[in-house]
Amino acid sequence: MAYKGVTADIGVFGGSGFYAFAEDIQDLLVETPFGAPSDRITIATVNDRQLAFLPRHGRGHTLPAHAVNYRANIWALHSLGVRQIIAPFACGSLRETVRRGDFVIVDQFVDRTRGREDTFFNGPETHHIGCADPYCPRLRQVAIEAAKEQGIPVHETGTVVVIQGPRFSTRAESHWFARNGWDVVGMTQYPECVLARELGICYTGIALVTDYDAGLTIDTATFETAETTEVVTVEMVLETMAKNTERVKELIFAMAARLPEMPGKDSCPCAREAVAAIMNS
Repeated sequence: MAYKGVTADIGVFGGSGFYAFAEDIQDLLVETPFGAPSDRITIATVNDRQLAFLPRHGRGHTLPAHAVNYRANIWALHSLGVRQIIAPFACGSLRETVRRGDFVIVDQFVDRTRGREDTFFNGPETHHIGCADPYCPRLRQVAIEAAKEQGIPVHETGTVVVIQGPRFSTRAESHWFARNGWDVVGMTQYPECVLARELGICYTGIALVTDYDAGLTIDTATFETAETTEVVTVEMVLETMAKNTERVKELIFAMAARLPEMPGKDSCPCAREAVAAIMNS
């Protein structure tokens, strides 16, 4: 599949810091049936692979999480032939053991959003996509291995609770999330992850921990909640993200080198589950 003759192997949700040292860079405005994506897509060559970079929030962070056109973003990458998506995102920690600067390769999400367009199929064709294990197991394993090789402090599993935003959590909400056993808080994994699944695209979410959510953590041994001196601020998020840019970029490049141009039919269930979700009339 190609869009105006342009193709890409791998999609990445990230800004210009991720591809600053790539080659053969070109910007492309992709039209979709669901409106405009967040911004132009940058196609760049990295180690002989074509990667498509799309800033989820637009250049300059002009789109808050609840206003992102997730359907257009996923469809635009799909139009370019992307079948594998690497999706880093900022998050707050709910665990004492998940610290600022850590990466979490999430394997579950809890949806606490509202009103977001979360399917491509509103009828008459209907898809009931399976979501027991929402993230691609093959891509997750590649992310874990690459992070370890890069010396990045990484947690191999984790549940992200996805809040509506754009505000941060209250202390009461943060306490509730932690007591439920969830690990990190973010604003963008839903419906992004599910929309990729509907199209059979392999997708992995990589949580970049920027803060302790609302200044609260939970001791995983005693399940007692403790307060830290840190309460999340925009300045804190930006500071940690800036420090992580180089590590995220190196992780993405290391993953890209390991990924096949086209996932094999037996390598993961993502494409099969998208077909199985279709309800025939």
